[in-house]
Amino acid sequence: MTYPELPSTGELALEDRTALRRVAGLSTELADISEVEYRQLRLERVVLVGVWTEGSAADAEASLAELAALAETAGSEVLEGLIQRRDKPDPATYIGSGKAQVLREVVLATGADTVICDGELSPAQLTALEKAVKVKVIDRTALILDIFAQHATSREGKAQVSLAQMEYMLPRLRGWGESMSRQAGGRAGGAGGGVGLRGPGETKIETDRRRIRERMARLRRDIKDMKKVRDTQRSGRRRSEIPSIAIVGYTNAGKSSLLNALTGAGVLVENALFATLEPTTRRGQFDDGRPFVLTDTVGFVRHLPTQLVEAFRSTLEEVVDADLLVHVVDGSDVNPLAQINAVREVVNEVIADRGVQAAPELLVVNKIDAASDLALAQLRRALPDAVFVSARTGDGLDRLQSRMAEMIAPTDTVVDVTIPYDRGDLVNKLHADGRIDATEHTADGTRIKARVPIPLAATLREYATF
Repeated sequence: MTYPELPSTGELALEDRTALRRVAGLSTELADISEVEYRQLRLERVVLVGVWTEGSAADAEASLAELAALAETAGSEVLEGLIQRRDKPDPATYIGSGKAQVLREVVLATGADTVICDGELSPAQLTALEKAVKVKVIDRTALILDIFAQHATSREGKAQVSLAQMEYMLPRLRGWGESMSRQAGGRAGGAGGGVGLRGPGETKIETDRRRIRERMARLRRDIKDMKKVRDTQRSGRRRSEIPSIAIVGYTNAGKSSLLNALTGAGVLVENALFATLEPTTRRGQFDDGRPFVLTDTVGFVRHLPTQLVEAFRSTLEEVVDADLLVHVVDGSDVNPLAQINAVREVVNEVIADRGVQAAPELLVVNKIDAASDLALAQLRRALPDAVFVSARTGDGLDRLQSRMAEMIAPTDTVVDVTIPYDRGDLVNKLHADGRIDATEHTADGTRIKARVPIPLAATLREYATF
C-alpha cells in the first residue's frame, strides 16, 4: 500500500524568473549588546538562499523559514534570507553566476561567514558558489547532518550519523593548492612493498578517501551488530502478542509529548527540531485492559537526506513492524499538508524496501491549542478521518485512545473452561498458546482461567464453565 501524494499548486510566473527576493522576518541577529559581549556570544553568521522552482510563493517562503529554524537549531545566527525564481537550479552555481555576485554583495553587507542553500548541491556547485561568494557554503543536507551529529547520544545513533556524514562527505572531499595532490612517495605500500606497489603512490586525497571507506565499512559492521540486538527486542515483543504502535511524524510535531501523555513515559520534550533521534518504547494500556507498546521514532523533514534514511534504516524498521502507525501532524504549522506528504514519502520508501504491507495509519493533528480556528476548520475538512488533540492540555486524548483501540482488534480473549482429564492435549495447548491466570482440579476435570487466541477459544467453547 502506498499513501497518496497531496497536491501542490502554483505555476512559474515569468516576471518572477529573474528576481532574487528577500524573505522578511528571518533575521535572528543579536541586538542591544556591546561589541565585547557580541564577540563572546558570536555564532556562525549565515545568509540563506533558496531556488523557487514550483509551488506558490508562500510554499517557497515556508521552506526557507524551515531552513532558518534548522540553522538556528544548529547554533547559527540568521542574517538574511533570499529566494531566486528559476525553472530549475543552475547546474554551475545553483542560483546563476549573476545572482551569485548579488549574493556576494549581501554577504559583504551583512558580514556573514557562511551561506546555506535550501537544497542538496553537487560537489561542483558547492565549489563554484564558494569561489563566487568567497565564504563557506553548505547545503540543506549538510546542515541536517550537523544537527543529527549534535543531538545523537546513544552508541547506535552516533554510529548512524557518522556513517551518513561520511557517505555525504566522500564525493565532496576536496582541498586547495598542493595539499591534496601531494603523493605518498615511491613506496606507497610501505617499506619493501614489492613489485606492483612501488611508483607514484597515492595522493593525499586518495589516502583520505581510502581511510573514509575503511571507517564506513567498520561502522556498517557495528550498526549491523546493533541491529541484531534491536531485532531481538522487537521479536520478543511480537512473541508476547502485545500490539505495537509506532508514532511517526514531522520533526517537532509533538511526538514525544504525545508518548508522554499516553504512557506517562517522561521522555525529553523540547521545542526544537530533531530533539529525538533514538526510538523510545513504552508500555501503555487501553481502556479495556489490553496492553500495547508505543514507540517514539525520529522525526522527518522535507528532503530528508537519503544518507540519513539509509543509515537510520534499522531504527526506522520500528515503523515497518508496527501494527498501527500514529501519524502526528503539527496543526499550528503553516503548511501541515506538506508535512504529511514528506512523512509518507519516507515511510513508503522504508516499507517498499522491506517488501511488506504498510500498517494502518491513524492521522493525529496535534497542538490544536496553538492553532487558529480557521486553520483547524480547514484541516477538519481536508482530513476528515483525523483525530484532533493537544498533548499539552490533554484535549482529545480519550478520543485518540478509543480510535487506537478500534484500529487494533483484539487477537485474544478470556476463557473459563473445565477440560476433562482425558483431554490432556487441550490442557497442553492452553499452556502453549495462552496465558494461564488460574488452575483448579475438580471432579469434572481441570478448570482453567486463561487469555487465549480467539481461534483457540472457539474450539474450547463446549468446555465453558457456567
